Amino acid sequence: MMADRHPKDTVNGDAGNSKDSEQDLRDEESKTSDNREEECQDAAKSANGLKNGSHPPLTIDVRDETLGVDNPNGRNSKSKTKTELPSSPKSPIPIEPRVYKRRWFMLAVFCLVSLTNAAQWIQYSIIGNVIREYYSVSYLTVDWLSMIYMLAYIPLIWPVTWLLERNEGGLKVIGVMGASLNCAGAWLRYAGATPDTFFLAFLGQAMCSVGQVFILGMPAHVAATWFGANQVSTACAIGVFGNQLGVALGFVLPPILVPNDGNKRQNMLNMFLGMACITSALLILIFAVYQDKPPVPPSRAKLGAQISRTQRSYKQSLRTLCKNTGFVLLVITYGINVGSFYAISTLLNQLILTEFEGLEAMAGIIGMTIVLTGLLGSAVTGVWLDRTRTYRGTTVVVYILSLLGLIGFTFTLKLGNIWIVFSISAFLGFFMTGYLPLGFEFAAELTHPEPEGTSSGMLNASAQTFGIIFTMIMGTLATNYGTIAANLFLCGCVLVGCVLTMFIKSDLRRQEAERMHDFQALPTEVEGKDQELDTQLDEKSQS
Repeated sequence: MMADRHPKDTVNGDAGNSKDSEQDLRDEESKTSDNREEECQDAAKSANGLKNGSHPPLTIDVRDETLGVDNPNGRNSKSKTKTELPSSPKSPIPIEPRVYKRRWFMLAVFCLVSLTNAAQWIQYSIIGNVIREYYSVSYLTVDWLSMIYMLAYIPLIWPVTWLLERNEGGLKVIGVMGASLNCAGAWLRYAGATPDTFFLAFLGQAMCSVGQVFILGMPAHVAATWFGANQVSTACAIGVFGNQLGVALGFVLPPILVPNDGNKRQNMLNMFLGMACITSALLILIFAVYQDKPPVPPSRAKLGAQISRTQRSYKQSLRTLCKNTGFVLLVITYGINVGSFYAISTLLNQLILTEFEGLEAMAGIIGMTIVLTGLLGSAVTGVWLDRTRTYRGTTVVVYILSLLGLIGFTFTLKLGNIWIVFSISAFLGFFMTGYLPLGFEFAAELTHPEPEGTSSGMLNASAQTFGIIFTMIMGTLATNYGTIAANLFLCGCVLVGCVLTMFIKSDLRRQEAERMHDFQALPTEVEGKDQELDTQLDEKSQS
């Protein structure tokens, strides 16, 4: 039975007209309520029939507000029902973002996989003099054990990014493939740890480099997928932290585990066997527990991006990014800065031993110092961005200080004091390595709502390209003209990047999306009709 909320009509000449008017309004309300039910049913059917590439249905709380004439509990009663709705603009009901405790575990697992992959990148180069003698190869061949990481990334990042954005299992699939290649490469490197099996060592390094393609661009994507707006920059910095910690271990452990003595063979076997076992354990962990994404997006910006992406293709995203002037400038400047870091890392053994003969272990410690201070810089940068949102200003300042650190590193090599080099390297690492997560997050801001994996993939492709170019030019200059000439070339390139960074506009689209969602409540067409009918009934009741 329906309860009439209006008082009885008075007996006068207008009683009949009043009843007719109220009956018309009730009929219109009933139709509106029926329309709402039909829309929810259609949305639920749409959720069950989603095609491949769309997002799975979400189970959310929905308010069912009905007018008093249709609800025996009165016009202001509210009930909650469960409805399955897709994350698409066709859904008339807003979804509240939510974060889950498991996000920290997902981030930690990703960091460990990234750590082992990054450690394998630099393991050969930091003991380049030992590897050259052990395998009887040239320094250029040893450098290619590092540059293969950069070369493999450039063509493969595009299909991998497409897979990430198109595949329903996104992060899960990428994680499994990256960990599998990382593990297989580690075992091949172990098989190639004898003087006459260099081809297996190179093949294993190449396989690890392909695995890197699935891993390197993931920090921004993992952060945006699992973390809320107030933690996304910090989470991205932690994701980069895992990779950089791996580089630090790759710098410091090989000179300790494989010293330049007469027991190289057994030491090499032990080092590569340990890495193979660790990567195997991580592969099992990824298969067993890693998840693609949370049931509900963690932020309104991420929700809006999910909805928008269902309407765009990967090619459309690439075209949009290439037309974004600020992002194109960032791709170039990021490539110069990070490519410089790659070149220094690859050639560090040669640069240090040219000026400080016999200090292989110190070269590793200097490399570790560059990375560890960079980790601190990454953490500070992430927290600073979460609090201030000053992406452009922070990027410019960090770039300038990276240039100053590189200039200091260039000229202190000739002073003959290893501890001065050590101190300047710490300053250089804090800003140059600390720039990595800053670039990812600035790109995510400039390109929202385009996929984070696409933007970070383009950044890394640029860094790998510049890394190969810088490494080959610096290696030639260092051999023919000395370390000063090689480092001055790099300083000139970073200066160009610093100037270009100043022309990037502060177009923070992701922050704007968050503000719009904070001040606008995503009204629905049905709710608007309900409010209009409420107003009309109130006016009639008062009359």
